[in-house]
Amino acid sequence: MVIAMQTRKLRDELSATSYPGRGIILGKSGDGKALVIAYFIMGRSENSRNRVFVEDGAGIKTRAFDESRMVDPSLIIYAPVRVLGDATVVTNGDQTDTVVEFMEQGKSFEDALRTRTFEPDGPNFTPRISGLAEPKHDRYRLSILKAADGDPSSVRRYFYEYETPLAGQGHFIHTYQGDGNPLPSFEGEPVPLALEGDIDAFTAAVWDSLDGDNRVSLFTRYIKIDTGETETRIINKNQ
Repeated sequence: MVIAMQTRKLRDELSATSYPGRGIILGKSGDGKALVIAYFIMGRSENSRNRVFVEDGAGIKTRAFDESRMVDPSLIIYAPVRVLGDATVVTNGDQTDTVVEFMEQGKSFEDALRTRTFEPDGPNFTPRISGLAEPKHDRYRLSILKAADGDPSSVRRYFYEYETPLAGQGHFIHTYQGDGNPLPSFEGEPVPLALEGDIDAFTAAVWDSLDGDNRVSLFTRYIKIDTGETETRIINKNQ
């Protein structure tokens, strides 16, 4: 017997833990007219919290809020969102560039991520999470690359593809199950979430649901399926 995962309320899911880490939500708007994207970053250390999202062409990049306080830019300064044609790539690291480079060569999202593993930040070995929104094809994809039960000697790669997604439903994947030391990696399949309202309502729901001490930045975008027209919002805790 197949038991379907129950669609959960966005605010309940995002507020369930104080530290989900970095997260991606992909889905379709309630009216069925747009693909929906959200990407957020959180931080516990001063270095991780010292960041903002800034526009970079059709995408975004992370940047130090105060350059004088930046200790180590590796793993925290990257382009989370890039656009290639009608496709939007969103990830939690420099694998964004890997995916774009492979797609430019006519290769796939999955081909690109099979060349990458989790982040080299033991003992956490943070998973690499990635998404691809393709409004022209009315579909989106998600992936997570993680150490096998926290053992860096083995990598596990998971891929999920959502064709003709349901209106008002999205899927949420994030790096950590919650706070801890070491941080426990996300487990299971992407979580189905109910998506409601326009981009401003969606943006507010995501931002307001994240822990106020640990949230750092949020990017959201609605992409109209019929025209490719986009609406984008960026919120930075550091202003």
